[in-house]
Order: sequence, then structure tokens, then C-alpha cells
Amino acid sequence: MNSIPWISFRRSLFCGLFLNLLLFFSLPVSSDEQPGLRGDLLLIVGSSGTPEYAQQFQNWKEKWNEAARVGNVHVTSVGNDEAKEVLSEVESALKTLSSERTLPLWIVLIGHGTFDGRTARFNLPGPDLEPGQLKSWLNTIQRPVAVINCFSASGPFLKELSQPGRIVITATNSGNEVNFSRFGGYLADSINNLAADQDKDQQVSLLEAFLRASALTDEFYTSDGRLPTEHALLDDNGDTLPVPATGFEGVRPVRRVETGNTLPDGVRTHQWHLCPNEEESSLSPETIARRNELELQIATLRSRKEQIPEEKYYTRLEPILLEMARLLISSSPLEEKPQVQEATESPMSDDVPKE
Repeated sequence: MNSIPWISFRRSLFCGLFLNLLLFFSLPVSSDEQPGLRGDLLLIVGSSGTPEYAQQFQNWKEKWNEAARVGNVHVTSVGNDEAKEVLSEVESALKTLSSERTLPLWIVLIGHGTFDGRTARFNLPGPDLEPGQLKSWLNTIQRPVAVINCFSASGPFLKELSQPGRIVITATNSGNEVNFSRFGGYLADSINNLAADQDKDQQVSLLEAFLRASALTDEFYTSDGRLPTEHALLDDNGDTLPVPATGFEGVRPVRRVETGNTLPDGVRTHQWHLCPNEEESSLSPETIARRNELELQIATLRSRKEQIPEEKYYTRLEPILLEMARLLISSSPLEEKPQVQEATESPMSDDVPKE
């Protein structure tokens, strides 16, 4: 009697699941439904110091505003008035934005920073913003959060704000990098620029924008014959041990500090898109949230593949892929949807060996 080796069967099954997923992503999106808001963007613009910097910061803000408009993300702006105290407005805005539990919150801080050897500060008209204050205000927020610090001396903000499930980006790797930071301008230019789209899915993830902005920052200093005075960092697994852009090969994490955390930095950040493609736009926030959770489970499992016997690895992977397939196919706008093969079936294919 013919039989199919168990591992080969699982590989065949997974191929079928992935074909179903690919078929889903090729489905047309219904144009009759108007998508709802996909999240919030809080833009905080600090003290400029000079008219030249004020114009630069305004340009960065406008690029974020336009990207949010394209991505159907609501914008709250704070700052830009040098005569008005801003710190209390930041606190008030965060309290208002804390009522949402599901949709992502993008927080972008544009301006200058300072460091006195002990405390880093984001410069605002009136009292400055310190990392401990921002940490305290963010602790009341349950929704997904990305904090993007586009200012000099922002490195110390990362350690204070790092938390499981939160994305933190800083323009510098320490408080000692106090010179004006250009990273924020390149990031604003990259967030909806398909030149940053490394995986060619017609959308730019926050990770891809971070990588392009870091590369352009390096190019600026090289072409100008200067030593770089800023080195951007990213942390999204909550271990307070960030990685620079050199920690990635394409969008794949290749360098990390071993901390026992099985999820490398960058995986979560690659799930965030301010301006989604057509397929992503068709998914509900609930579907996106659950899909992201499943993707993180897969990434965690893959990071441990070398320590798990092959059969056990596929045993753990199978239910995650099955749920992923069901989730995405059930979200299709078409009435006729591809069928997901159950794990109990035995799909036969020409490349499956028989005995």
C-alpha cells in the first residue's frame, strides 16, 4: 500500500496553504466600500530655533500629513507656535488618544534635542519633554504604539520607552550625538516613497522607511566628507537592546544581541504601513491585528527552528498557517472563496514521494 512520509505530507500541505494565501492576495478589492480610519498620527513639532530649521520641520510635518491623508489616518498636531507652551498639550493629546484600543498610534517628534550628561530632552516652547514623562503618559495607552524620535540626542529616549509590543525609533544612538539630526527629514521622505519598498509589495513599511532614511543619512555625511554625527536605532521587541540599519539584510534581521528574546527587532516594525497597498486596505483592523499576531508567532517559531526537531517544528507551524489561511480568505470581498485544505486531508501531488 502506498504511504506518504509525514514530513513530506506537511510540506505539501503548507504549499497548498500558501497557494491559498497567494490566491487571496490576488483577489480584486470591492470599490463599493469606503474604508474607515486606520489609526492616529500624533505630530509633535518642537522649538525650531531659527527660521531655516522652522521651514525644514514644517516640510517634514507636511510630508507626514500627506502620507496620513493617503493612508486614511487621523492627524493630531501639537506645537509650531513658539509663543505657546506645548508640554501640557502633548499630555492632553495622549489622554484623548488613549481611548482607542485597537487601531495603531503613530507618534512622531520633530525638532531638536539636548543632553546634559544625565537627562535627554526634546526641546519644546516652555518646559521641555523628558523621556520619563513620555513613558508615564504612554503607560496608560493600550493600543499599538510606535514612537519615532526625529531629533538630536534622542538615544536615551529608547531605553525609557522600550516595552514589549511597542516600536521605538531614535535618530541617534546616544545623548552625546547632539548635532542637528537629518534622519527625520529622510524618514518623512521615505514613509510613502516606493523607492523604499524593498519587498516590492507596493507599500512602504516603517522598517523599510527606517532603512532608507538611515542609508540616505549615511550618504549625506559620506558625500559631504564628514564623520557621521547620528546613528539611528530601532527597538520593537521590548528588550531595550536596539539594532541599527546594519542589523538587516534587506528587511531580514541578521544581527541581534542574544537576550533570550526569540523575536528579533524589525519583525513588528515591518508590519506597520502608514499608506497601505490595495490588498492591505481591504482588511479590517481586527483582521490586520490578528494576522500580525500570527505572523509574530511564525517569526518566533522560525527563530527557534535550529533548536526544534523538524517534525515538532512543522507540528507547531501547521495550526498557525491554517488559522492564517482561514482568517485572510474569510476576509475576501468576493462571495466565492478558495477552500482551505484541512490538516486531516491527504493532498497528493506529483512531487510527493510514494512507497
